[in-house]
Amino acid sequence: MPSPDIKPGSPCWIDLITSDAAKAREFYGGLFGWQFQSGDQELYGGYTTASRNGKMVAGIMQKQEDQAGFPDMWSTYLCTDDAAATAALVAANGGQVYMEPMDVPAQGVMAMFGDPSGASVGAWQRREMRGYEIAGEPGTPAWHELHAKDYQGAVTFYEKVFGWQTSVMSDAPEFRYTTLGSGETAQAGIMDASGYLPNEVPSHWQVYFAVEDTDAAVEGALTMGGSLLDGPADSDFGRVAQLADPMGGVFKVISSPSA
Repeated sequence: MPSPDIKPGSPCWIDLITSDAAKAREFYGGLFGWQFQSGDQELYGGYTTASRNGKMVAGIMQKQEDQAGFPDMWSTYLCTDDAAATAALVAANGGQVYMEPMDVPAQGVMAMFGDPSGASVGAWQRREMRGYEIAGEPGTPAWHELHAKDYQGAVTFYEKVFGWQTSVMSDAPEFRYTTLGSGETAQAGIMDASGYLPNEVPSHWQVYFAVEDTDAAVEGALTMGGSLLDGPADSDFGRVAQLADPMGGVFKVISSPSA
């Protein structure tokens, strides 16, 4: 499969902040067939890169002491040509700058923001590290989806801050959904979550991973200490299930309708 079509505003990277990096490597390695390489401790804090078939797909980072109160979570990063300019746009458009642009030696510049719906999203300005090198194949990122309590505010934010060209997939009261791009070229989605997310659950991004067989992936995850949160269920786009890893990091898996 050709490399993902990553442009400014596109999802370009994902990583997991986890309370047990060793167990996370064991779990995701077993589930998705990943191999791992840890970076220099002094330069990169032991950040681990996950690859499948020799191509980078994700990162894993052990929580630091000052992150102990935060849940384990997957984050989506959007590509930017200028992280500092993006941070200024975030602040000017109702968002929050959680982490100012930070240079990652030789690799790029990263930042972490909060959008007006309350969801956190990363930004990555690429240098040597160009983002994930494979997507849409089993064991790799397949889709990125924002569940937003402030749906219209979120759509406007990503259009203004990240330059999204959006397409409304559905505007029915029971299902409102907007995508980055349209049709088969769409790269991410924003769903109106105001009607189903409990008060205590904030807006958030979710990462979907492609699998050959959703039911088999669920069985494998449960065998390795994961938990099933929702599904499996068929959709127009494939068979989907929501899972949590043994430490509580939430993600989804999806297999193609033909599977």
